[in-house]
Amino acid sequence: MDSFEVLLKNSAAAHGHLCPGQAVGVRMAMLGCKLISLDEPTRLDQIKKLIVYVEMDRCAADAIANVTGVKLGRRSLKFMDYGIMAATFLNLETGQALRVISTEEARSLARAYAPEIADKYPQQLEAYKRMPDSVLFRVQEVEVSISDFDLPGPTRRKVTCSRCGQVVRDHREVVKDDQILCAPCSGDAYFENSREINWPDMNWTPDKHATQSPPDRTSQSRGAGKEAKINSGNCD
Repeated sequence: MDSFEVLLKNSAAAHGHLCPGQAVGVRMAMLGCKLISLDEPTRLDQIKKLIVYVEMDRCAADAIANVTGVKLGRRSLKFMDYGIMAATFLNLETGQALRVISTEEARSLARAYAPEIADKYPQQLEAYKRMPDSVLFRVQEVEVSISDFDLPGPTRRKVTCSRCGQVVRDHREVVKDDQILCAPCSGDAYFENSREINWPDMNWTPDKHATQSPPDRTSQSRGAGKEAKINSGNCD
């Protein structure tokens, strides 16, 4: 793994700014990976072993993802909306899982570790670089039971919503009154009052050579077969 300073610089560049949360996230990722014996988590043979559960949608989450290489699209990054500055690092090969939690005490101790800096956020940033891991974090050994439907890899299950016809992947369907439903049709969704709309320039395509007429689906299927086989990955 690169040094803390290199990881922090790269993480801040990817995130868009440098802040105390970036320092906490980088150090959290470094500690978590070290504790589960993954010293180069972005390396291909190690990234396949790593699952990270982040418990907050804050700056630290971006730092953790940047350092470890986990991604939502790879199914190696899991977001648990707990509002807690914590992350659990799971080694799929060994089953070992460690939850690293940022301490609230660290914030109040920032002045002690960076007394020469007066401004709040620069002081916190510098202090979080200097604090020992034992001051900045608490660590819990935990057990994580991960379903086959949550693992990286191709889709293991698809069903169709009996109400709207939407395909639901990875056992996320809801069964009510013996009916298979997607979350929105079951009433268990983050939105409401959905309605289909049209929009301006709705036939736009990123292929500048494409015509506005509908494609020949027969030829499209023949031409797409090989590409789909190569690029499908975890996407289905």
